[in-house]
Amino acid sequence: MTETNLEEKKLEEENQDNGRNEGLEKEKEDRKENGREGRSRFWKGALAGSLVTAFVVQGGEDPALTDEWIEKTVAAIHCEFPDCAITLSLGEKSREAYERFFRAGANRYLLRHETHNEEHYRKLHPEEMSLKHRLQCLQWLKEIGYQTGTGIMVGTPGQTLTHLVEDLLFIEQFQPQMIGIGPFIPHHDTPFGTEPAGSVGMTLKLLSLFRLMHPSALIPSTTALATLSPDGREKGILAGANVVMPNLSPREQREKYTLYDNKAAFGAEAAEGLRALAQQLETIGYRISTDRGDYH
Repeated sequence: MTETNLEEKKLEEENQDNGRNEGLEKEKEDRKENGREGRSRFWKGALAGSLVTAFVVQGGEDPALTDEWIEKTVAAIHCEFPDCAITLSLGEKSREAYERFFRAGANRYLLRHETHNEEHYRKLHPEEMSLKHRLQCLQWLKEIGYQTGTGIMVGTPGQTLTHLVEDLLFIEQFQPQMIGIGPFIPHHDTPFGTEPAGSVGMTLKLLSLFRLMHPSALIPSTTALATLSPDGREKGILAGANVVMPNLSPREQREKYTLYDNKAAFGAEAAEGLRALAQQLETIGYRISTDRGDYH
C-alpha cells in the first residue's frame, strides 16, 4: 500500500496539513488455519517504478514471512527508495525483531491494541494472546524509536461504551503518533462471521474525539469506512482524518488479503485510481499531497 497525505484547499488562503498514516483491521481469528484463504505475500517487484513517498507493509500470520525475510524486504525497499517512509503493520514480534526491522529502514509501526479491557481482549483473541504482551510490544516500539501507532475497531462483539472510554484514556496516556480507528466488519470464515458490522456514525464521532485530543496525530480514513458507506472515506476526512491509503498490491493479489467481507480494494481505493480519488477529495475541499507526512 502507499500513503497519500492530504492538504486542505481554502479560497482565501492555503493551509497545508501535515501528512499521515494508516493502520490495520484485525478480527479474532488468526486465520493461519483458514484453508479457504489464499496467501497474499508482499512482492518487492510490485514497487518498481512507483512514484510514492511512503509505503505501508501489512500482513497476517504467514510462515513464509520470517523475521529474516521481512528484514531483507524492508532493507530492499529502503535501498531502492531511501527517501521514503516505511510503515510496518505485521503484528506482535520480539523486541529483537522490531530492532532489526528498524535498523533495516522501517521507521513507523502500527499495532492496534484493539481494546484496553482485558476481559474483552480475551473474547476477541486466541488463548495464547494477551493484552499485557500487546501493550509490552507497543512500549518496545516506542523505546526503539518508531513512530508508533495503535487504535481500535468500533463495534467489535462484546464492546461497550465503557470499553471505548477505557480505550480513549489509554490512547491519551500512551500518546501515539498514529491512531487507527475503523468500524468492525465481519468475515464469513471467522468465529464472528455472523456478527453485525460496527457503526459508521460512532466511528466518525470517535475519530473526531481523537483529532481533538491528538491534533498532530496521523489518523487515516480507513478502507472499512469506504466499505460500509459509499462516501465513508470523505466522511472520515471531514471528521478529522488526514490520511488515505491507495492499495499498491497487484490486482490479482488483492482478493487474497480480505480482512473482512466485501473489502473495497479497487477503483478510488487502489493506486491505479488516484485520479478518481483526487477528484472525490476535491469535492470536499481537499487535494492530495505526496509529502512523506512525518509526525511533527
